Amino acid sequence: MSKIILDVNGADYSPTELVLGAIKAVNFHTDLTMVLCGNQPEIEEVLKTETYDKSRIEIVHAPDTITNMDVPTVAIKTKTESSLYKAYEMLRNDETVSAIVSAGSTGAVLTGAFLRIGRIKGVSRPALCPILPTIDREDGMVALTDSGANVDCKPINLAHFAIMGSAYLKCVYGINSPRVALLNIGTEEKKGNDLLHETYPIFKNLPINFVGNMEGRDLLSGNVDLVVADGFAGNVLLKSTEGAVLNLLKLLKTDIKSHTSSKVGALFMKGTFDRIKRRMDYNNRAGAVLLGCKKLVVKSHGSSKRESIYQSILLAYNMDKANLCKVIEDEISKVELDINE
Repeated sequence: MSKIILDVNGADYSPTELVLGAIKAVNFHTDLTMVLCGNQPEIEEVLKTETYDKSRIEIVHAPDTITNMDVPTVAIKTKTESSLYKAYEMLRNDETVSAIVSAGSTGAVLTGAFLRIGRIKGVSRPALCPILPTIDREDGMVALTDSGANVDCKPINLAHFAIMGSAYLKCVYGINSPRVALLNIGTEEKKGNDLLHETYPIFKNLPINFVGNMEGRDLLSGNVDLVVADGFAGNVLLKSTEGAVLNLLKLLKTDIKSHTSSKVGALFMKGTFDRIKRRMDYNNRAGAVLLGCKKLVVKSHGSSKRESIYQSILLAYNMDKANLCKVIEDEISKVELDINE
């Protein structure tokens, strides 16, 4: 039986969308128990109109919320009635709980994971790893790590990101030999800054399928399975890609509405546009996993709706079944790298 905590407070939408995502997860998976951590009256208001196995949903009352305006390092220690604080306390102290899913403040989620849960033995730093769609095929995907947890990195950190990301794709997504690329400003081995110059030869000697450098424009190409970067560059690439795709879709919509001939053509291509929109919409995908923590942490987008919350819970469930934390610990232990920073 998998037991997963959902942080119900802190998201952009009301608790309704999050609770409905949890109900869908429980109804689809008979060996899953959910703990809903948030304002109990609000949660109960949603639950009373839904059909689900009441023995597999628990509520932990937490009336307070850690917001994006709070200082994460302070809030995670002092806001003891907040849903995120109570969720991490339960995740830390209850051995039956395997994971947390939160759409709250990213800074607070990361800080809580670092301070309350800690790193897997041998891991220098945990790293955020979202999954994005690729353009080569409808079910194509690419992972990006780190995407914002570590702004400044050393070669050892990038090496661990590559090992953890490869292990994640192997045991959760069934990719036997993930193609790993190092984010750079060019594909040549000598390109980049000092960090990348030092990291490249290390990657060549790691037990991963390293395919060399990759430019940011190729992120969605489908040519690689895992892109490794420091958190600053990774976050810029992630946000830029998401923004470019979103604005391109808006541009197409605006242009179609502005021209009669385009409207006629759009009628014939409606199915195509709908499929592209579904593939690129983050609300149809799970959040980003924080690789390298002793227990599983999934950070969903702040404006996630029920489907995205369900997908994030499903991701946590699948990682638990795959025993990902143990797999990462085993993979890290096989490589002799100095983690002193």
